Amino acid sequence: MRFTDLLENYIILKDNDKELYYDIKDNINDYMNMIKEYLSYKLIIKDNFIKLEKVPANPQGFMGIKEFDSIKEYVFFMILLIFLEDKNNEEQFILSNLTEYIKQNYSEEKIDWTKQKNRRCLINVIKFAINIGIIKRNDGDEELYSKDETRDVLYESTGISRYILRSFDNELDNANSYKDLLNEENTKYNVYRNLLLNPVVYNKIGVEHEYDYIVRNKNEIKDVFEENLEWDIHLYKNAIIPIITNNEVKDVFPNKKGESSVVLLLSKIIRENISNLNLKEDDIIYFEKEEFNKLLLDLRKENGHGFTKTLREYSDELYIHTIKEYMKSFSMLDIKDNLVLILPLMGKIIGDYPKDYKEKINEQ
Repeated sequence: MRFTDLLENYIILKDNDKELYYDIKDNINDYMNMIKEYLSYKLIIKDNFIKLEKVPANPQGFMGIKEFDSIKEYVFFMILLIFLEDKNNEEQFILSNLTEYIKQNYSEEKIDWTKQKNRRCLINVIKFAINIGIIKRNDGDEELYSKDETRDVLYESTGISRYILRSFDNELDNANSYKDLLNEENTKYNVYRNLLLNPVVYNKIGVEHEYDYIVRNKNEIKDVFEENLEWDIHLYKNAIIPIITNNEVKDVFPNKKGESSVVLLLSKIIRENISNLNLKEDDIIYFEKEEFNKLLLDLRKENGHGFTKTLREYSDELYIHTIKEYMKSFSMLDIKDNLVLILPLMGKIIGDYPKDYKEKINEQ
């Protein structure tokens, strides 16, 4: 097994991949020191699944469920988990039972299942639930339900749902924030969790002690990540960057997505004009919102011939939103009021079109 097998899978189902399940079960002791000593993570090994509870030290927006597009889907998912609490393993239920339960327990609004948007949200939740193994589809097709709210589908509970939500020592009513629930003030755990789950760790006000811990213990940290993941750790004045030196992690930068190419080109332009930009001592560049939007549009106008067809054809608004969200997901950009903040990680990357491609464009 590789430690990334636990990282890249939300849950490992024995029925879906017996070879991986037994590989992890037989070799997990190789990584127990990192799991317990450096991350303080809970590892759940059952007869039908394995799950590593990957709790972040500082939750970020990009850590959400990628299959979900709205808060409503998260609420539907939570209600589904409550609905399944009373269901035994292999106990069956029909979709209309679930829709009625959600309707009774959704407090934000009166759910109208005749609206296709609500049905589509529920279908996304059900598909995710099937994918992670908490329910199985026995008969029917929820896609037909998206077209007709009278359609029904037969499901069964697998009993795994009770292991999805994390239990906390503190009472929910007594918590003012998620940090009160986590009750985790151990600097070492927070440092290793941040480096494991984030594309970069910045030296920020309020967490300087964590940055200082990394500086003091950089050799040990580098050894732990090299031994367990074959990653390197690069330390800079205002940032620490985990460098993935193998191909075991799926969502990395740069990648084959069109957005990745745009950001590399954008970084080149920013670096070429750095002397004219509003660069602060913390290596953050500040743009007015409209100024940065224009920069993105000018970039597409000048270099869009090499963009993916989708990005070329997006409206200006959608193109700008897509690139910003992509940069935010890799901690390259932040937005505060009417300002766009270009974060230090952008200073460590650069890209351009191949020379022969540029020559062909110039000849045209």
